[in-house]
Amino acid sequence: VLVLGPLLARCGEAEVSLPGGCAIGTRPVDLHIAALRELGAEIEISNGYIKAHARKGLKGAHVRFPMISVGATENLLMAACLAEGTTVLENVAREPEIGDLARCLIGMGADIEGVDSERLVVHGKTSLGGTEHSILPDRIETGTYAAAVAIAGGAVELVGARLDLIEAVTDKLAEAGCDIAATPRGLTIKRNGSRLKGVDFLTQPFPGFPTDMQAQVMSIMTLADGASMITETIFENRFMHVPELARMGANIVVHGTSALVRGVQGLTGAPVMATDLRASVSLVLAGLAAQGETTVNRVYHLDRGYERLEEKLAACGADIERLRN
Repeated sequence: VLVLGPLLARCGEAEVSLPGGCAIGTRPVDLHIAALRELGAEIEISNGYIKAHARKGLKGAHVRFPMISVGATENLLMAACLAEGTTVLENVAREPEIGDLARCLIGMGADIEGVDSERLVVHGKTSLGGTEHSILPDRIETGTYAAAVAIAGGAVELVGARLDLIEAVTDKLAEAGCDIAATPRGLTIKRNGSRLKGVDFLTQPFPGFPTDMQAQVMSIMTLADGASMITETIFENRFMHVPELARMGANIVVHGTSALVRGVQGLTGAPVMATDLRASVSLVLAGLAAQGETTVNRVYHLDRGYERLEEKLAACGADIERLRN
């Protein structure tokens, strides 16, 4: 769906399918569509496709998003770069990836003010050019490998990572009992005791705790001393890993949007089923710390967000392999 805005701005028309992805809750595109309509787009949805036209081109407008949306911010930011006149986007997402996209667009010739703030002002251009841009390190991948160290022990340097991008996560890992420090090449993490302690957190838009790290840190909390209260505020169906962790011996009670995790002495390996991208990697992390063998099925979810996960973990000493059918 993220090609909808730029295609519409550049070509005057676009047809894209409605988004799918992980079954973690609804992924409405109403914010994207309503905002593009404010820029002059004509949009209809039929047979699973979004069909859009801007026969006279997009026009600058003042758009205030009723709620924070990373995807809608990205879509409208790209579309506004080629819209006629000035577009003001308010209540935009402030995730690091938004600022990174804006800096790439500026390198291509876009005129954007307010980068990294909740208000972006875009002065439309007639065209953009090429540029060379190095993308940010994946902060969720960084957080996931940090979580692997927290749950399994040891000390690891994450080369290429940036501590400033995941402070909400590392603050909680430090509170739980991990030592984390920036290095010239990235960051190091180690567990400073035999067991961690339970911590509470709730997911929020950046700079809050990311929803995409909720499942991984929940896995850690299953083996921590004490109890942890985890509240999910972004997606309404993001506790599907809980029954699978329970199969491994975790003590978790879900009530509405919150999960109470009481730490146990140990997890036991079991066959488990991946339901979405982050849930699948949380089960891999639990398997690293569990006694016995854990088999995670449907890892095609995993491959949507992690490159050579098993190779990287194995290089750090994990006993892990991918089974080929």
